[in-house]
Amino acid sequence: MNNPPNGSAAPPGTVGAPTMPSVPPQVRPPHAQGPEPAAPARSTAWAEGVDRVRAAATTEPGRLRIIGAVLALLVVAFGAVTAWQMSDRSAAADDVLHSSQPLSADAADIYRSLADANTAASSGFLAGGQEPAETRDRYEKDIRTAAAKLVTAAANSDPDSPSTAAISKLNKLLPQYKGLIERARANNRQGFPLGGAYLRYANETMQEQMLPAAEDLYKKENERLRSDYDSATPYPWAAIGLGVVALGALAWAQRRNYRRTNRVLNHGLVAATTASTVVLLWLVVGHSVARAGLDESYDHGVRSLNVLHDARIASLKARGNENLTLVSRGAETVEVKGVPKDAFDVDYQIQMKTLATKLGDAAKLADDSTGKRPVQAAGDNMRVWQDRHKDAREQDDAGNYQGALDKVIGSTQDKPTRECFDNVDKELQSALTHEQAEFKQAATDGRGAMTGLPVGAAVLAVLGAAGAVLGIGRRLSEYR
Repeated sequence: MNNPPNGSAAPPGTVGAPTMPSVPPQVRPPHAQGPEPAAPARSTAWAEGVDRVRAAATTEPGRLRIIGAVLALLVVAFGAVTAWQMSDRSAAADDVLHSSQPLSADAADIYRSLADANTAASSGFLAGGQEPAETRDRYEKDIRTAAAKLVTAAANSDPDSPSTAAISKLNKLLPQYKGLIERARANNRQGFPLGGAYLRYANETMQEQMLPAAEDLYKKENERLRSDYDSATPYPWAAIGLGVVALGALAWAQRRNYRRTNRVLNHGLVAATTASTVVLLWLVVGHSVARAGLDESYDHGVRSLNVLHDARIASLKARGNENLTLVSRGAETVEVKGVPKDAFDVDYQIQMKTLATKLGDAAKLADDSTGKRPVQAAGDNMRVWQDRHKDAREQDDAGNYQGALDKVIGSTQDKPTRECFDNVDKELQSALTHEQAEFKQAATDGRGAMTGLPVGAAVLAVLGAAGAVLGIGRRLSEYR
């Protein structure tokens, strides 16, 4: 029997299994004791997006995509800002033409109608118990005009606007004034002196309450008109700046394309450049023409209208004071340099000086012979009026009341001041009609220069952005 040598046999179950030395457990050194290190934080979506863009920018296709996106964004932004700014200016110009200026003119008509009604009432009173039908009709027409204009002004005013307060005050005072005038007429027909007191009280109501309220309404509407002009005329610098930047970016992109490919033109980029250039030129030229038209409508329309309205109001006040001088017969006086004088005649002199000043200003503002002629004619009639008024005052001071009355409201043979006042008023109305037409023509031209610009800018901007994208896309196709 053969036996294997001692110690040469392997233990059962371990035949052919390699043995590995055991690894002792790892123990962290004492100085490294603490919490286990945390896993790295995940990047945010923004950071990942930036990383992708950075990675894309390292390749030419990626750079082209970025350039295309930037160009399209600039062109669209240019068109959007142009459309927005020009829409605002176009709306303001439309308000000037169809809203604020007509309302300003209506406010002036309210003032003029009230002042003229007051003048007609005093003229009718001077005529005696049976006032002329013409004078009565003029008074009634003025009252109706003022009432109708107040309704229009109220319909076009915001409930909380300053104009509404003035309109409400006038609507409240107008019936009171009419009542006082009717009492004055009733007493005058019966020959009662109380009629003169009612007329003076009505005039006081008109001069101290109604006309100041109408003047306040006129000023508020003029401020509104000036605000609309200020909104319509400023240059759209934001749109112009964006247009220059967009054209600069498009020029740079085409130069870059040429340097890399030696191709002179990229049809898409050329189309985008053309569209942006058209919008920019349309914007600059269109707004410049519109601004010039609106400025002309203000300088040769609104300013002239304001001065002529002031002149007409001064003539109406002067006429009313001239009549009331005879109505009061010295009942109301004021001291001038220590000398008592008739209060109404003093105010007449003040209003005639204002009239002369305003007529001089209107003549300077008139830019053609058609506008100058009625202003000069009004000035000539004003001087005749002053001479005739002096004669009337001499008659009154001499105790000839009837002679003074004839010089103020008499027949044509008496050469009354009434004729001069009527001529001044007629010439001023003619000048106002001419200047209103001048304003409307200039404002219409200015408003028309902006017609279609907001929509056209938006459409061309979309086409330009599409051209930029297609141009870059054509270049990208070469890498596929």
